[in-house]
Amino acid sequence: MPALSRAFWVAFGALSCAFHIGLIFSGLVPNLVARPLHMALVLPFVFLFAPRGRWGLISGAVLTVAGVGACLWVALNVDMLRNQYGFLESPGQVALAFLLLAVTLEAARRAIGWPLPLVALAALLYGLFGQHIPGQFGHAGTPLRSFLGTLTIAEGGIWGSLTGVSVGVVSVFVIFGAVLNAGEAGQGFMNVASAAAGRLTGGAAKVAVLSSALFGSISGSASANVASTGAITLPAMTKLGYPRKLAGAVEAVASSGGQIMPPLMGAGAFVMVELTGVPYVEIMGAALLPAILYFLAVWVGIDAYSQRYELKGVPVDQRPDRRAVLVTSGFFLIPFTLLMWGMFAAAFTPQYAAALAVLAGAVLLFFDAAPSFNLRQGGHRLARAVVEAGRQVAMIGAIILCASIVIGVLGITGLGVKLTSGIVGLSGGMLWPSLLLTALACLLLGMEVPTTAAYVICVSVAGPALIELGIAPLQAHLFVFWFALLSTITPPVCGAVFIAAGMVNENWLKVAGCAMSLGIGLYLIPLGMIANPKLIALFTDPLWALWAFARLAVGLGLISFALIGRGRLWVRGAFLIGGLFSLFARAIV
Repeated sequence: MPALSRAFWVAFGALSCAFHIGLIFSGLVPNLVARPLHMALVLPFVFLFAPRGRWGLISGAVLTVAGVGACLWVALNVDMLRNQYGFLESPGQVALAFLLLAVTLEAARRAIGWPLPLVALAALLYGLFGQHIPGQFGHAGTPLRSFLGTLTIAEGGIWGSLTGVSVGVVSVFVIFGAVLNAGEAGQGFMNVASAAAGRLTGGAAKVAVLSSALFGSISGSASANVASTGAITLPAMTKLGYPRKLAGAVEAVASSGGQIMPPLMGAGAFVMVELTGVPYVEIMGAALLPAILYFLAVWVGIDAYSQRYELKGVPVDQRPDRRAVLVTSGFFLIPFTLLMWGMFAAAFTPQYAAALAVLAGAVLLFFDAAPSFNLRQGGHRLARAVVEAGRQVAMIGAIILCASIVIGVLGITGLGVKLTSGIVGLSGGMLWPSLLLTALACLLLGMEVPTTAAYVICVSVAGPALIELGIAPLQAHLFVFWFALLSTITPPVCGAVFIAAGMVNENWLKVAGCAMSLGIGLYLIPLGMIANPKLIALFTDPLWALWAFARLAVGLGLISFALIGRGRLWVRGAFLIGGLFSLFARAIV
């Protein structure tokens, strides 16, 4: 990247970080100011940071200027727009609404491809012409200026509550992750994992599990997790003679778990706060035991594979010494401790605690593992951190803005209620058929769009149906969120598997088959959460939560050995039956 261009993106990334952190300390800013300005900071990164070819650059520049101008117009005219109550009063405002919607769709297309924008476009077409559809799935019709106005100048569409989550909470945690990743924290994760698990049977694979759990807790991205931790763990496993399909599967499965491991959870936790009204700390508590259970199941699966292959530990000379572990672990423990202290001890809001942790992480960028202070290196790291933070905020922002269109149309037309009734009717009003239908919908949608977007759309449609059938709201949301992750390791579209397979130069189908057996917890734990609702009650009913955790851990262990381990067929069959019974037999209260 040319020096002038790099300087611009460093400055723009710093502006994006300063804006989103500044909102936390600046008091109340009107939603129709903060959210359009957020979009204005998203668009240049989406359209101009890495354009494809000359036409991509020219069209990106035009869309950036037009989109940023429209966002600034909304922010500057907030007082006038409030008095319009979501009704467009002139042809110019109608044109501006169409422009905002078009730019939002194209930003999402350039960020993640066609599927999500096509879903949003279909929703828009339904909102505009659905009154011509006969039967229960039609709607009464909404005046054009009211429909477009609700989506673009009020808080019922692209400036809705979902975008508010992206602006106020997700962005600061993304910045936190980018700051930690730019420094020594990543090496700290690896060192701690190596010290804890390197000496064990299958130690190199277990290092991958621990490091991916730690790294994923701040990255929230399966793909980023594979690319970063996999660059170290995959060569280590293959060098020790691990089958390539197993090495790739371990990394893909472990990295996928990063999206369910608090605190970040791929932005899903913060979206869940908005959609359920449950405080963030309670969602962390509910998500923690299932996430640990997932990684525990992967760990047991590695032990089961050790019956088939000679899975060596990390050689002594390749393990970090105690001093290196202690020093490098401080680079993530200090910001993490500050984050946890802020949320739990000081009772700060999650975003305020995260902002303090960001500041601590930024200071640590100027220190290395010696440890010594290095101003020049710290400056380079900080520059890298703000660019990466701005880029990641933009990618997530583009997804959430586009998903907000879908949510807005569902609310305006009442389609969400109709789809919910359809699910309940199709399942005959029975819970488990509804759960399986929802799981299938999550898998299919997750193949096409990122996890957070798949979760938002699925839970908006299926969530009310599950709640109507007696599932607690948080249970329903966690169930949907977990199943939205299935596509990371399930063919035909399995992003984490594709990346890991490419890195170990192995056929992706072989890696996917191995990943599905190792990641069996991803398929069974959400169902176990429904059969054992106390599993997510760690803060409210800790003893029963731990009892449910123990039962599910035993069940998953038995199932893993039945699927992966060696032994007589009848023994493995008995393990499988015993495991399923332990998972799904209701606890005696």
